[in-house]
Amino acid sequence: MQGILIVDKPRGMTSHDVVSFVRRALKMRQVGHTGTLDPDAEGVLPVLIGKATKLSDLLSADEKSYTARVKLGVVTDTYDCTGKVLKTCPVDVTEETIKKAADSFLGRQMQVPPMYSAVKMDGKKLYQLARQGLEVERPAREVTIFGLQCFDFDRATHQFSMKIDCSKGTYIRSLCHDLGQKLGCGAAMAELIRTRSGIYTQQQSYSLETILTSAEANCVERLLISVDEALSAYPAVKLHPENAQKIRNGLRLRTNQLGMDDAKEGEYFRFYDEKDLLCLASVICDESGARVCKIEKTFFGSS
Repeated sequence: MQGILIVDKPRGMTSHDVVSFVRRALKMRQVGHTGTLDPDAEGVLPVLIGKATKLSDLLSADEKSYTARVKLGVVTDTYDCTGKVLKTCPVDVTEETIKKAADSFLGRQMQVPPMYSAVKMDGKKLYQLARQGLEVERPAREVTIFGLQCFDFDRATHQFSMKIDCSKGTYIRSLCHDLGQKLGCGAAMAELIRTRSGIYTQQQSYSLETILTSAEANCVERLLISVDEALSAYPAVKLHPENAQKIRNGLRLRTNQLGMDDAKEGEYFRFYDEKDLLCLASVICDESGARVCKIEKTFFGSS
């Protein structure tokens, strides 16, 4: 069995908890996930099964979309409302003020991850250091905010909602914290839902209950997105049996050997034999300057 299972992660579970659940339900060890979600967050978590685990780096790099609820007037050590309150401040803002401040976060920027995060420094995760009462300087990382909408401001509770489209590696908790600093009153994230990971949306996701029921009925494969479909953005090339065997043997073939004279350096292709997907390959230039196909991900054999 192989494919991508879009899980609607419930609040209160870690991403690793979800992977463990799927492993037990499917009785498989080769299971992984892309794009960690905080335990208190919910929503889209692509889980990779079988040979689809080889797609982890490709899918992790995809853009994400979130809906968050933000509480103004409070600063916490975790940057969300589950953490220890470090400071409270009076709130004197309007929805227009919030929107104007939020606009300044659009585009590329450097973002400092929260101490309570899985980012590693000197071999230790930041949250491990934070739990020891340590605060260390964290290097800022480049992220991109493609879209940011603020709405539904409640003056009584000092809360509002945000819709965010962003790059891989963006911490929404940090965004909430930084926006609170910009407004001068502090802010912490109250709720977070991931609504999209790459091309996969919450409408395509399945609850843990549905996954377990399908596994018990031996029909979980109907929930999976195939590796083929996941890579459908890349052009497909059907290989002559002789060339297909050379690919299985790990050989790099020149593009002109495969009838791919128009292929350009940096392009990716799906290679097939008579019926099955063999690999994902990229076009590179070898030492002689000739364009050759380098195998990036293999999907044949038992591994």
